[in-house]
Amino acid sequence: MKEIFEASKRAAAQVALLPDAKRAAVLEAVAAAIEAQGAELLAANAQDLARMDPQNPLYDRLKLTPERLSGIAGDMRHVAALPSPLGRLLDDRTLPNGLRLRKVSVPFGVVGVIYEARPNVTFDVFSLCLRSGNACVLKGGSDADASNRAGVALIRRVLAEQGVPAEAVTLLPPTHEAVGELLGAVGYVDLVIPRGGRRLIDYVRDHAKVPCIETGAGVVNTYFHADGDLETGRRIVLNAKTRRVSVCNALDCLIVHEGRLADLPALVEPLAAHKVQLFADEAARAALQGRYPLLEPATPESFGTEYMDYKMAVRTVGSLDEALAHIARYGSGHSEAIVTTSPAAAQRFQAEVDAACVYVNAPTSFTDGAQFGLGAEIGISTQKLGARGPMGLAELTTYKWLIDGEGQVRP
Repeated sequence: MKEIFEASKRAAAQVALLPDAKRAAVLEAVAAAIEAQGAELLAANAQDLARMDPQNPLYDRLKLTPERLSGIAGDMRHVAALPSPLGRLLDDRTLPNGLRLRKVSVPFGVVGVIYEARPNVTFDVFSLCLRSGNACVLKGGSDADASNRAGVALIRRVLAEQGVPAEAVTLLPPTHEAVGELLGAVGYVDLVIPRGGRRLIDYVRDHAKVPCIETGAGVVNTYFHADGDLETGRRIVLNAKTRRVSVCNALDCLIVHEGRLADLPALVEPLAAHKVQLFADEAARAALQGRYPLLEPATPESFGTEYMDYKMAVRTVGSLDEALAHIARYGSGHSEAIVTTSPAAAQRFQAEVDAACVYVNAPTSFTDGAQFGLGAEIGISTQKLGARGPMGLAELTTYKWLIDGEGQVRP
């Protein structure tokens, strides 16, 4: 592994010195190769899909289609077209002694990413890292190993054709031992980003000897306030829950004001067509009994669970205060939403909810780097130090100070 990390570090130094136009051109070439060689990628993906139960909620995350490959290529072209995040002047000042100080953005160097059954992440991470002047070391899950190996092989072929070091992207074996090596690669890896469930994130945070940024775990709530518009709420709840149930921005718990329990059956009615199972508290279950087909009583474990499935909790509250308290207790700091026609309630919700993304009258499904205009994302940070929310190009840079003097010495 040491030789692999050394090669990545050498590649990072070369990638950082590439002209910005060259980095963009490489991404354009990879995007074209994805479209031209889609059959090869789909064949590898089929091998992975054959090993997974189609009823597994992660099956959708694992699956590639011609349309999804087209979207991956489009996102890569979007990243190529974005302004360079490097060399940005973040501060510029001249001290009384004449020293000029400039704070400029620079690459991290080598970025390691650990992820699960998401082959699209291979391309997203590569595009963002290369565009920001970094090399990347990838450690994917065994469920997507054939897909990841095919993707990295394609990328490396294009890099060789473009005269860029192939080690700008490296795929580690899908083993637990590889995770340990990556987390202990002090002096070679500058940053590790886990992208997956809570167990993965906790393990990386607890064992990493290199800096890490927590991303991914999303226990997501939407609060339907006493004055919420019913039709708006129906659309938001349906989209947030069922657009893609296996992603981290999917809705896990609907919080409803007790004054709107009469509207609860209509609010969740569109979910029945998608066979969403509801775990409702006593008041909500009484309102839904006989009016929603897939209904179960909530347990204490129903709240604070990231379902990643066609399942959702329903909690009844008597006030905005109670809704805020529920989110503070059970939320993961990812994305939260309120449906309301009250400007005062909306303002208070956004001011008091402690999460990376806080929505008013919009679904949490918008928490996504591409949707935020970032081209793609390397993950969604739920921590407060450094990056927070969808991480795009700017979040993959650090900075250094450049100091110009004329012979001054410190007294």
